[in-house]
Formats: sequence, C-alpha cells, structure tokens
Amino acid sequence: MRWQLPGLAVAVVLLASCGSSTSPYGGGGGGGGGGGGGHSTTITVGNNFFSPTPDTVAVAAMVNFTWAAGAVTHNVTWDSGPTTPSNSGDKNSGTYTTPALSAGTYAYHCSIHGAPGSGMHGSIVVH
Repeated sequence: MRWQLPGLAVAVVLLASCGSSTSPYGGGGGGGGGGGGGHSTTITVGNNFFSPTPDTVAVAAMVNFTWAAGAVTHNVTWDSGPTTPSNSGDKNSGTYTTPALSAGTYAYHCSIHGAPGSGMHGSIVVH
C-alpha cells in the first residue's frame, strides 16, 4: 500500500494546479498565440451596459454580442468605423455577430438607451 501514496500525492498536486474561475462570464483563457486573425470575441449586452468596452480584437475577427439573461430590449447601432456592419435590430435575448472586421476603431451604441458617445455605448479597436 505504501507505493500508492506517491501516486495520490501527484494527483492532488495536479488537481490543485487546475484552478477555477469565479467570473459569471467564464474564465480567462491562457495567453493567446497572437497573429492569424479570424478569431472571435464576445461582448455581453446587459441592462444598460456593454462589457467589455473598449474591446481590442485582431484583424478579421468577428464580434459576438450576447444578450445577458433577463436583459431588457437593446440593440447595437454602429456610429463609425472603417466599414459599417449591419445594425443588430432590437433584441432581448440571443446573439448578434458582426462580419470579419477590418483594422480601425468602431464606435457603437444602443439607440434605445444611449447615443453616440453617451449612455449605453462602446467601442472596438481592431488591429
């Protein structure tokens, strides 16, 4: 039975190193590999907020706006950017995904609860 003790100790150390996340939106990932583009990121649409904002993504990334559970009706209305994605339309649940974004800064707001640069608004920096 003594030979099982070292195996148990190794298992405990491995499990302890796994860690866990206390964030309601999931844990943070490991450090990314960088470059390549084509990835996506998620922005939460909550009651009178977008999170995170500003957000920085790689060129050719798509952005998923995901409405939080229990959110009232909001939308994503684009103010400026190198290209102008279609607006999301009014929603209180679900997801809206942009097409792949070109380099530059994009500003947006919820036309129900904000205006360009005030109230419920945000920005995305693509590089």
